[in-house]
Amino acid sequence: MLGFSLSSALFFNFCLVIVIIAAAEAQTASPAPAAASCSLKSNSSCDECLQNVSCLWCSSTQQCIEYPVKNILPPNSVCPLNDARWGVCWVNFQILIITMSVLAGVIIIAVLVCCLCCCCKCERIGNKREDAQVARQTRARKARQKARKTEIQLRHDEIRQKYGMAKENPYARMDDH
Repeated sequence: MLGFSLSSALFFNFCLVIVIIAAAEAQTASPAPAAASCSLKSNSSCDECLQNVSCLWCSSTQQCIEYPVKNILPPNSVCPLNDARWGVCWVNFQILIITMSVLAGVIIIAVLVCCLCCCCKCERIGNKREDAQVARQTRARKARQKARKTEIQLRHDEIRQKYGMAKENPYARMDDH
């Protein structure tokens, strides 16, 4: 669980950086006076408020407020996440968090699946080599067993010949002589 929350936080930070870059690009496209206070732009529009990067637009109250930099996300007392806009007007913090979490989960799962596929492929290659070696060893062992078996059979046949116990039909009963 800790890994998922950590990855979600990292992914959220990554997306936050992207939003900051987008906001910076929007700011360079239409430069705003640096000395303008966020509270002066309240009851205007979201685009006007967000021209200053340090401002946060709360769509429920139609207020432009200073972004609470001490917190990563604005607290509910300042503005609910669903209504908070920062950087660009179409970015909703709540949807952003959910999207980042889902994307982080998909990326983690994709990486794990790729790692598992790679490991299984390498394991299959190793198994083919190992299987070939085991098959060679098995064939050699069977050949040695067959040679020993025929050698033992020959010795037994010699002993039977020596003592006159040889029989033409190996399946016939031995008669008492």
